[in-house]
Amino acid sequence: MDSHEEERHVSGMTDVMRDPVSLLGVKEDLPQSEGASVDDALLQKQLHLAEDLVVGYRASARLHSLRSDGMFSALASERHYRHLERTSLSWKVTMPLRAVRSLAAGRMPSGRPVKEVVQRVREIAQDEGWRGVAERLHARLPDIPRIGGFGRKSVRSLSRSTEKESRKRAEDVYLSSLPARTTDDFQPLFLIIAELSIPQCAKYRVWQRQEALESLGWRVVVVEWYDITRALSLLQVCTRVVFYRVPGNKDGMQLIDEAHRLSLSPWWEVDDLIFDPASYEKNTNLKTLSGAERRNVLEGVANYRKALLACGRAIASTRGLADAMRQAGVNDVAVIENALDVETLTSANALRAQPAQAEGEDQSQIVVFYGSGTKTHDMDFRVAAPGILAAMQANPRMRLKIVGDLTLPSEFDALGDRVERLQGRSYAAYLQLLAQADIAIAPLEPGLFNDAKSNIKYLEAAVLAVPSVCSPAQAFADVIETGTNGYLAVTPEDWKTGLLALADNTALRHDIGEKARADILARYRPQAVAQQQVLPAFGAPVKPDYTRPRLMVVNVFFEPRSFGGATLVAEEMAKAMQQRGMDVAVMTSRPSLEDLPNSALRYQVHDMQALSVPVPEDPIAGLDNPAIGEIFRSWVQTWQPEIVHFHATQGLGTSLVRVCQELGVPYIVTLHDAWWLCDRQFMVQKNGRYCFQKTIDLRVCETCVPGVRHLSERMLMMQECLKYASRLLSPSQSHLELYAANGVPVDRLVVNRNGFVWPKRPHLKRKPGAPVRFGYVGGNEAVKGFPLVRKAFEALERTDWELVLVDNTLKLGFKSIDTRLWKVGGKVEVIPSYTPEDVDDFFDRIDVLLFPSQWKESFGLTVREALARDVWVVTTAPGGQSEDVVDGVNGTYIELDGRSEGLRSAISSLLENAAMLENYENPLKGALPTYSAQADQLLSLYEAVLSEEKQSRVCL
Repeated sequence: MDSHEEERHVSGMTDVMRDPVSLLGVKEDLPQSEGASVDDALLQKQLHLAEDLVVGYRASARLHSLRSDGMFSALASERHYRHLERTSLSWKVTMPLRAVRSLAAGRMPSGRPVKEVVQRVREIAQDEGWRGVAERLHARLPDIPRIGGFGRKSVRSLSRSTEKESRKRAEDVYLSSLPARTTDDFQPLFLIIAELSIPQCAKYRVWQRQEALESLGWRVVVVEWYDITRALSLLQVCTRVVFYRVPGNKDGMQLIDEAHRLSLSPWWEVDDLIFDPASYEKNTNLKTLSGAERRNVLEGVANYRKALLACGRAIASTRGLADAMRQAGVNDVAVIENALDVETLTSANALRAQPAQAEGEDQSQIVVFYGSGTKTHDMDFRVAAPGILAAMQANPRMRLKIVGDLTLPSEFDALGDRVERLQGRSYAAYLQLLAQADIAIAPLEPGLFNDAKSNIKYLEAAVLAVPSVCSPAQAFADVIETGTNGYLAVTPEDWKTGLLALADNTALRHDIGEKARADILARYRPQAVAQQQVLPAFGAPVKPDYTRPRLMVVNVFFEPRSFGGATLVAEEMAKAMQQRGMDVAVMTSRPSLEDLPNSALRYQVHDMQALSVPVPEDPIAGLDNPAIGEIFRSWVQTWQPEIVHFHATQGLGTSLVRVCQELGVPYIVTLHDAWWLCDRQFMVQKNGRYCFQKTIDLRVCETCVPGVRHLSERMLMMQECLKYASRLLSPSQSHLELYAANGVPVDRLVVNRNGFVWPKRPHLKRKPGAPVRFGYVGGNEAVKGFPLVRKAFEALERTDWELVLVDNTLKLGFKSIDTRLWKVGGKVEVIPSYTPEDVDDFFDRIDVLLFPSQWKESFGLTVREALARDVWVVTTAPGGQSEDVVDGVNGTYIELDGRSEGLRSAISSLLENAAMLENYENPLKGALPTYSAQADQLLSLYEAVLSEEKQSRVCL
């Protein structure tokens, strides 16, 4: 699909999602005259078809999103390999050559024209001096010595190293703060993480297990173990987990370790002795493999043993295998045998209803059937080969039919076409061949290795009433009584005797086959195995009895990764709801961690279960990401919230809201910013100026975000999300009015003023004659006015001031504010963001809070924190940030115009009147909101929504 075709395809999907009925011709077929009627049945049929089309197109959209995710994953890998290439010795050696060639062509090595670079250097030198040029050069080329510091390592190089170490420390802190509690309040989910590449093993140990568990009432999900990202994500939401045939390599151990972190008490399951090196080496079938194959097998054995011991609980397919597991050091072992399943029984019944032999076949022939799963069965066959050969020589009617890989002894060559060899085939085709046989055989080399094997070959033959002759491995000896429901054969003579007895007597074959069928149906039918073996091992699912209302909070950040005012509100309200009698869970994001795939991670914070996911770098995926949506769906299904509260969801995407719509879970949205209206979250244009649109016009937006084609689809999605919300909360009246002006349902818009941490002690006043202390908490973003702060202070001639800048990214592991190039006379200090516990300490350090935000904020958290502590506030107006400030009474208004002059003037005025700050107290702080009042109102809103939901269900 080329780009034009893809654009038409996406456009088509959008049209259907907007108006699926129109594409079916329903509107054109409707009578146009007044009072006319329509065939309701036809209309309903077409409407249902339209709904199904929407589902299909949504699935298509999901596929394209997954495709996009894959592309970004590949891009990340490509960047990684490019990094390896560019840090290699050969790349460094050839760097001068490439540089000379680029400069000769009039371009820098990066491809940028030299003229542009020269002009930019002049601009920097004029603004910051040649020291600024040198510093920026070192940022790009850290190995070149700094001006005035030849022979010393670059400061920027050192800072990069420090930044990397800081980020690593932040990751370690994040991981160390991820305890996880038990899943008692989860809806039961059984997860099987399995090796599925061997169809026969998967059938008996995975799909049969799923079938049995589902018959007991479990919800079951199966995932391949090497799909580690999905497996890790599913581990977060399951209540039981079994690892089937999963090795203890790096990925396997990561999964098992995670299961233990989540207190899941995992089982490890297998159906042969692949975890015992000593026993495996005694298996002479290994001699039939090449040296490389043999080494791979034995190396794998050690990894399987490691996984078994790491899990500490095990499921075996036979008693012999269970004994071997206990000898390996695992005491908690259960036996669940390979058994029958619906597929096998259905196929067997259908085959038994057919004629035993096809028309035209020689009715006198006796077909002996052997199925060889892999090439490792050569030695097994040899234990029976002399007896089989002798029987066939004694009875010329006998034919040997072999399905699968097998190297026959050369003595069988003399039998010519009486030996038929067929390639392996599907299970259904395999059963069909077996049903046409007269006798089945299951030879096994004696020893512990085969005593641990199950009796599958006997079961498959018996369910078709085909009599069997088998080696007396333990699982066969447990169910076969020679001469009654089969034959056990040890010696070549036993094999000859058993085969000839069956070959020579049609009635005996029939009686033994029917007896075998009756016996295995009694012991191995699905219901019997589920009740007698699966249930004792895993138990029945127990659905929790919820006695408290259940709330799920969604916010892009959450402890231990707190970031921003919306996050603080989400955290405080979540804790407040717990204190008011609700059970609370969280959906949030997590950092991308070096040694961890991009999976979900569950942890516990303040006795709340939290599920975190890495957010994509792709802005479209951050807007709508079905992959994250599916993780959220599993979280909602597992935790069963009665109501979901969406706070700041940018990066997590709107697909989470659609999940609530599809599952019928009522939801509330807090409109913390303009993300639901504008592609630029704070409605700040590229030039740093606020966009003063009241009613969003996409034609204006397209000039602000040129080249972006998704704005109409974005608006459509956002409208659908807000349209079905039970309540829409705004932190301020001015912000509510913005949304009301853009068609958001007014009847559901409610002001819920954000509280904050009130002071625990009086503010530490400014000492007379001391420098005026200013504080700024907005980070380095232009939207928060950071460039204006720098320009304002650089324009001051006075030096009797101090400025404290809060770098809110330091606790995320990197630095975003660097003041070394500032040309100022006062003192500037950069500190990490403060916590609710040390907020008083921060405000004790300042007399004035600078809040030169360049957009109409929904509210101002730090403004309220400052006002409550008798700290003067300089803020832009209008907007929610200024609603608690009265100009000249507890703060100073400056214009929201993107210019620094107003801020500089306000700072200068305060410096001139510094004495006013010495004993200042805010006379209006009694009107400020509190967390308690906010939480009380929020709880009332939740209760109203839950009452409405209950009433609507009664009506239905």
